[in-house]
Amino acid sequence: MTRMIIGPGKYIQGNGEMKRIARYAAGLGDSFFFIVSENGLKRVEECIRESFTDCGAKLVFGLFQGECSRIEIERIRALFRKEKCSVVVGVGGGKIIDTAKAVAFYENVPVVIAPTIASTDAPCSALSIIYSEEGIFSEILRLSRNPDVVVVDTDIIARAPVRLIVAGMGDALATYFETRACAR
Repeated sequence: MTRMIIGPGKYIQGNGEMKRIARYAAGLGDSFFFIVSENGLKRVEECIRESFTDCGAKLVFGLFQGECSRIEIERIRALFRKEKCSVVVGVGGGKIIDTAKAVAFYENVPVVIAPTIASTDAPCSALSIIYSEEGIFSEILRLSRNPDVVVVDTDIIARAPVRLIVAGMGDALATYFETRACAR
């Protein structure tokens, strides 16, 4: 039986890794478009800017508006093109991550993913779950590849709300049963 693992190009996990995100994204481009929530930006902007200090890279922060929908994807694509960036970076939870992967897919550019919560399966997958503006499931967008880089800062994950850490544990347990069913 053939077994195959398809995953991101690089997967980095550890305490304080967001402070080194520039090192891991090096070589992908010279202008980075960060998709992040307003609260997320408050939590991570300083360490991201610090990481890129010596790179001379252009950093643009685009605020996510709450739903991974066709309208939001197109809105962010327009901002991405307007800013003439070369790499998409999704920083946040599952909906931000899925939006970042979709934008990168349609723009045919590299994508870096930096989850800020444990309660998502989105960081490493080659798909995006798309919803309506009202938050109702719409479709699964199958992507041509997994993210280029995934950076998991365990300190940021540990500081997330407890309910999201508990939800992440539930996701991990469910994944075991999903994987077992697929293997069978």
